[in-house]
Amino acid sequence: MSRIRTVLFWLHLAAGVTAGVVVLIMSITGVALTYEKQVIEWADRQAWSAPPSAPAERLSPETLLARVRTVRSEAVPTMVTLRADARSPVTIAFEGGSALLVDPTTGAIIGPPPPGVRAFFRTVTNWHRWLAMEGTSRATGKAVTGAANLLFLGIVVSGMYIWVPRVWTWLQLRQALWFRRGLSSKARDFNWHNVIGIWSAVPLAIVIIGAVPISYPWASNLVYRVVGETPPAPPQGGPGGPAARGAGRQAAPEAVDPTGIDAGFIAATHHASEWRVISIRVPRVAAPSVIVTVDEGYGGQPQKRGTLTFNRTSGREEKWESFSDSSPGRRLRSWLRFAHTGEYYGLPGQTVAGLVSAGGVVLVWTGLALAFRRLVAWVRRRRARPNVSEAAKAA
Repeated sequence: MSRIRTVLFWLHLAAGVTAGVVVLIMSITGVALTYEKQVIEWADRQAWSAPPSAPAERLSPETLLARVRTVRSEAVPTMVTLRADARSPVTIAFEGGSALLVDPTTGAIIGPPPPGVRAFFRTVTNWHRWLAMEGTSRATGKAVTGAANLLFLGIVVSGMYIWVPRVWTWLQLRQALWFRRGLSSKARDFNWHNVIGIWSAVPLAIVIIGAVPISYPWASNLVYRVVGETPPAPPQGGPGGPAARGAGRQAAPEAVDPTGIDAGFIAATHHASEWRVISIRVPRVAAPSVIVTVDEGYGGQPQKRGTLTFNRTSGREEKWESFSDSSPGRRLRSWLRFAHTGEYYGLPGQTVAGLVSAGGVVLVWTGLALAFRRLVAWVRRRRARPNVSEAAKAA
């Protein structure tokens, strides 16, 4: 080994042993979260099937809200989510986090969304982000996963150099690029570690880098500074901030006014004729506008999403903001966020992210196994040295 390769190897090994268990947890949970949005949408669709005699046309959002409020008059609706797929129910969310599925053609209440699927993904997400820590301990969990993610990035980057054959021959390349049979357990682990590491290195590095701005505000700010922009101020007590959310939970049902939602919905469809999901924020009484989000993708593709601000008084559009209208810094930040899950590139991207996450599981497992074998061999050598010395003295 050259000196550089030797130093990188020991740094690679030390980082793997230090962060291995946490990275293993994040990789396993990352695999489980691969198709989260699609599974939840599928579960909601399975909870209801349109009767054969159902009307062909769906009810307007305002009509659906009115039907729901006759049953849940005490609840404050916050969001109406409609899907273009006629087999999918409408979702109406309320203050406090509850929601109801509604028949889009009759307004009949189907019931709450299937709780089991959402509970499963909440649990997996808690492990992935915070190591299942709750309350104030989540800050500690986030710090640990963030640090482990940075070490994992160092492991992958150093591995790119370590895994490159020192002699560029076809035999060496073939052994590094493909799995081999008939190997001992140690040789097999080494072979799997190298092969999976080489094939997954680049997409895995992208997945890891995408998580860094999520873990660290300085990294998020750096994304904006790289393109010459001033980072946005962190949310405080403004709209959507903690104070606003707390105030919303105490609002009475009369605090919302759905007037203008139908017109905003129709105006939004003109911007995206192939929309998949439209989400309408239910405005407060004093709010002059209604906010409508149109999504032509699967929820994690910001380049296929746009937001319409529609004035309820004048009945005119105030602003349509698509991905291309965002600043370069915001576009780059969004790309990193959804490159982390692969969602930016749709189902193929999610699949690749899930596969390299599974590869991360194997990399950690084989890496720890190889490190353990190295430790055992070192201990045996240390124990054998006194015996050798004694034998030499006796001779």
